[in-house]
Amino acid sequence: MPGTCPQCGAILPQNAKACPECGSDEKTGWSDSAHADQLGIPEEEFDHESFVNEEFGSRSPKPRGILRVWWLTALLLVLAFLLFIFR
Repeated sequence: MPGTCPQCGAILPQNAKACPECGSDEKTGWSDSAHADQLGIPEEEFDHESFVNEEFGSRSPKPRGILRVWWLTALLLVLAFLLFIFR
């Protein structure tokens, strides 16, 4: 067993079965045959925008016309209320 984790560089306690920092052990990270392909871990050149699009898809913003409809509805309700009160 190594004194430091070859995966993350953390100092390993004596007789440790796995790294307390990253969880690597002899089967998953200390042997030369271990590999971490397809784990979904971002590389150094991580592009947040492409990650968000891949995970959630691109969402288009709501049309501004809907906002105008709600303002018009609110205005009509206020006018109707005022007409009802001052009739």
